[in-house]
Amino acid sequence: MDEVETLPRTLDALAAQDYTNFTVWLCVNQPEAWWDDSGKIRVCEANAKTLAYLSDFTAIPIRVIDHSSRGKGWLPKKGGVGRARKTVMDAICAEADDSDIIVSLDADTLVDRDYLSTVAAVFVDADKDAAISIPYFHRLTGDEPIARVMLRYEIYLRYYAINLWRIGSPYCYTALGSAMAFRIFAYKKCGGMPPRESGEDFYMLQKLQKTCTLLHWSSSRVYPAARVSDRVAFGTGAALTKGLNSDWGSYPICSTDRFDNIGKTIASFPELFNKDIDTPLSSFLSQQLNSNDLWGSLRKNHPNKERFIRACHERLDGLRIFQYLRAEKNDTPFAAEHNLTSGLQRYYNEWIVAATENVKSLIGDGASEWSFATADIEKLDAVRVILSEIEDEYRKRDYNENAESGTMKTEVNEKTVHSEKVVATNEEPRE
Repeated sequence: MDEVETLPRTLDALAAQDYTNFTVWLCVNQPEAWWDDSGKIRVCEANAKTLAYLSDFTAIPIRVIDHSSRGKGWLPKKGGVGRARKTVMDAICAEADDSDIIVSLDADTLVDRDYLSTVAAVFVDADKDAAISIPYFHRLTGDEPIARVMLRYEIYLRYYAINLWRIGSPYCYTALGSAMAFRIFAYKKCGGMPPRESGEDFYMLQKLQKTCTLLHWSSSRVYPAARVSDRVAFGTGAALTKGLNSDWGSYPICSTDRFDNIGKTIASFPELFNKDIDTPLSSFLSQQLNSNDLWGSLRKNHPNKERFIRACHERLDGLRIFQYLRAEKNDTPFAAEHNLTSGLQRYYNEWIVAATENVKSLIGDGASEWSFATADIEKLDAVRVILSEIEDEYRKRDYNENAESGTMKTEVNEKTVHSEKVVATNEEPRE
């Protein structure tokens, strides 16, 4: 939607892949009513230009689904990004084999030349119901206000993810629709893409986690764009829009105590198999479920301890974790900065000690109070890189644990955290 300027670069990146056995499917879309809306007609005209461009594109095989031309747009309450993704993926499923792979991208993302080959290599070693939440790194531009809020948002995403990994939650993925891949078998097994107007990537990954083998590692990244957008209620574009207005209520950088409460509750699952005990999240879950019997029905339905623990994780899923963490309000000045600094010093101090001076000066021992609103962009970016490196270590550890359990056939043995590559590709992936 409205990607006539960005789509050519995305397709050029795909045309340059060292893996060639693929077809690109695209859904050009917008609501039908926009054709008669003076405030939206520009988007319809841009989509028409996109369709014209695609009609002449021959560099790689493509298939175009037109939900944009007059008479073909979305009907009321039937559109949105989730519907667009579902439309494409369902159409692929009608033709593809169960062993084939869907790699989901957005029309403004860039990838390295080895992106598809590295993703394909993971699936060669994986179970038939495998899916991947793929590493990412947002591209920054020379626009300082946009870069600042983009870094604030990505730091939030990575801090959130590494803390969930740390406490043992299986919902430690970052939901980016442009950074996920799965076999057709996994897509069908989990029930397919939810046709939501936004947040579809979050719910899709949650479904995959509950029903399939969700992996988190590929040695090549996705590079989403940092763009302001009002097309969806959640995601990068919406976060940047809110961030420019200093509204970070939907993206709280919480104290580690909140994550630790979740971790203590997870650690109690084996004991809960035998009897009810109070947990740090008992009151919250009772309110969410409108019940004081949080675990009795699970014990009854799952007499096997391993399956009971899995059911507990399904109850305390990614959505409930998000709701619990979002309930913490950062009303005091610099609360997010304080929580980030104290949390990293408490659990990841060895990374800070070994980091660059840009990192140490902002979040190192003895650093003074600081603010996302005024900190040097280079320092914020350096913190983002450290968080990315920590996250990659968790991702690889998860991959290797799957290898040890038999889910994967091979392990990641070499040191593949590529901080040099990250720094070098801050704005653009390599040619």
